[in-house]
Amino acid sequence: MIKVGIIGGAGYTGGELVRLLINHPQAEIVFVNSNSNAGNLISSVHQDLIGETDLKFSGELSDNIDVLFLCLGHGDSKKFLSENTIPSNIKIIDLANDFRLAKDAQFGERNFIYGLPEINKTEIQSAQSIANPGCFATSIQLGLLPLAKENLLERNLYNRHYRFNRRRTKARSNFAFQLARQ
Repeated sequence: MIKVGIIGGAGYTGGELVRLLINHPQAEIVFVNSNSNAGNLISSVHQDLIGETDLKFSGELSDNIDVLFLCLGHGDSKKFLSENTIPSNIKIIDLANDFRLAKDAQFGERNFIYGLPEINKTEIQSAQSIANPGCFATSIQLGLLPLAKENLLERNLYNRHYRFNRRRTKARSNFAFQLARQ
């Protein structure tokens, strides 16, 4: 059984992770951290979990875990790791964007591996720290990888900004495509 801790469990990503793990045959959720909701039922925030779990949010952390998921806002994972010492035997999987780029992959003694199995399968299997790729980037990468393997790409797509306001539940798109010749 893999013992799991979740930081930032009150957010959307944390809630989806809890939903995926509560019935996973090889996972045991040890704690779901949320300082602002400590002591409350997780289902009081994530109402899709009513009747699925009686887990409560914790304001405390525990080292009695095998893996720690960081479900924090972008930029907050680095801050969390700066303020909290996580033993090196605990695997960390960051679901924000703090460690996705090569220039940000090294943090203290940890080296975060970009968690796209189509490119880093072997490295992920032995990694202690994983930077989970974002959904939009993954959709683009999976589409472009076969072309890249065949050297069929003539341009690079550097970035595209996409913002989603969960409170208003409206997607807002800010196209910022920058093309450059290789």
